[in-house]
Parts: sequence; structure tokens; C-alpha cells
Amino acid sequence: MQVHPRRRFIALTAAVLASVTACGQNDGGDSGQDASEYPSENLDWTVAFGPGGGNDIMARTIVDILEKEKLYPKNIAVQNREGGSGATGWGYLFKKKGDPYVISTTSGSFITTPLESDTGWTYKDFTTVGLFAADAALFVVTKKSGIASWQEWVAHAKKKGTVAVGGIGTVNVDFILHDLLSTKAGYKTDYVPFDEEGQLLTALTSGALEALVSNPGEVMGQVESGDMVPLLFTGRESLSKLPDVPTGESLGYTDLPTMPRGLILPPGVSREVRDWWIKTMRKVVQTKRWQDYLVANDLVEDLRWGDDFTTFLDETSEEFERILKERGAI
Repeated sequence: MQVHPRRRFIALTAAVLASVTACGQNDGGDSGQDASEYPSENLDWTVAFGPGGGNDIMARTIVDILEKEKLYPKNIAVQNREGGSGATGWGYLFKKKGDPYVISTTSGSFITTPLESDTGWTYKDFTTVGLFAADAALFVVTKKSGIASWQEWVAHAKKKGTVAVGGIGTVNVDFILHDLLSTKAGYKTDYVPFDEEGQLLTALTSGALEALVSNPGEVMGQVESGDMVPLLFTGRESLSKLPDVPTGESLGYTDLPTMPRGLILPPGVSREVRDWWIKTMRKVVQTKRWQDYLVANDLVEDLRWGDDFTTFLDETSEEFERILKERGAI
């Protein structure tokens, strides 16, 4: 599987971030914050990707719940710090060692970006709050392609020789999905990475790409309008909104990865602050607003708190690293 030259710009961003000095581990340190006083300041919330994507939607949903349920007493400022397949945003968080008023949400790039580039940090450096959901993907083409099923896509791809496909991030869950599917089905791809969902969708509709994978919440509007045709869903169970779209597992493609939707704090944040966030997020995920968000975005709830989330990241990172090394991507 070839990786498009556009990935080079990500390495440049990562190289800048690599100059950041190493910080503490995710077991937490003493941030200097008295637990009885926390929280007493405004919160700086980083989204490591552009507006409109799955990471952005989840972050703003959580912030909306925190504000409406009065679970955070001060103002929350959400800032999109996109670039480098998440390296810019999480690099910003990494440099805020011990600061309990900086926070961010995770995706697959949180694991894969450090595997590919020397970012100066890995997922192990951060303070883990919790995993909330698993986000599977839809494989879609445009209506004007004339392709209406997965079998037709495979036949088209094999006949053409190499097809241009895209996703968010260079060596990310999207890359892994395309690689696994094309390898199992027996066709070749030229993978083009994007940092922002809008650019990815534009590339497909303009004809620069022939197919993409994206989280259902990000492409369902185009699917419902008929502009895009879903050929496969990577989750284990069919989407209730698209019951006729086959799952990868139903076609024999097992163990397809999903996006881990979770929450992290900078390195060296105290256990007391982490525990405050775990307690607070337990309340968030019980709200009707959160449950409605899961349904609307076709997410599968997967709750793992603190150290359990860390263990999940350890296991997932090992699996991603194995797959990427086998395919020569890292």
C-alpha cells in the first residue's frame, strides 16, 4: 500500500514538536492544585483536529453538557489546534505539564501519530481520564461513481489497478482500515491523508479520491441526501440507520479497528484532579444529552476509567504497531 507524498507535511509539524523536552508519566504528579479548590479557573479545551470532525463534535458535546448541567463552575474555551495528524494539539497539551486547566479528547491518531513520527511524546506521557465510546467507520463512494455495492467496488478497484482513497491522518485508523480491507479483498490503493474532514469530503466529491472511510456522524448527511453511497460499515453490528449496509465482519473482514473516543489531561496532573474529572465524566455519560449524541453519531458506548483506559491504550498501541510494521508503514 502506497502512502501519498502529502504525508510529508505532517512529518514537518512533528519535527518541530520533537524539540519539546520529555515530561512526567501518566500516573500523575503534584500539580500544586489544592483538591478542595479545584476547579477554580477557566478551562482551556484543545481539539487536535479541525471543526466538524468526530473529535470536534464529541468535545463540543461534552462541553455543552458540562455547561448546561453546571458541572464545571468556570468558563470553558474550546480551541481547534489542528495539524500534524493531532501532533500540534496534543503537543500543546504535552507542554502544559502539571496544568490541571488544560484538557483534550482522543482519537486513533493519539496512538498512531507517535508511532510514525518523533513527536517527543506518546500516549503514555498523558494523564488518562476515561474512554467513553468506540467510533467505527463507513466506507463510502459518490453516487456518480455508479458503484452500489462492496462487490462492485472490489471489481472496479481490481480492474483499475490502483485506486485513490483517503482518510483523516497519515498512519492512522483510517490508513489501517483501508490497508486491511484492500489487502483482504485483493486490490491496491494510493492513500491520501487529510487533517480536516471538510477537505476529505471535498476531495471525494471533486473526483480527486474514489473512496474514503469516515465516522458515520461525519458523512451521514451526505449519505441521507444520496450524494454518497455507503458500501461497508466497519463496526461489528449493522447501523440501525443503514441496516442494508454490510459490516466488515459479515464479509469476512474481522477485527477492524475503531476510533477510541476518550479524555486526557497533561502529564503530571495530580490524582486528585484526575479523580475529579472521572467523577464528573461519570455524570456526563449518564445524561440524556450524551446518550442522544451516541445514537445520533452511531457510537458504541465503551466506558473505561483511569488506569483501565491506560491499559486499553497499551493494548491498542501494541496491535496498531504490529499492523503498521507488518505493512511497512513505520
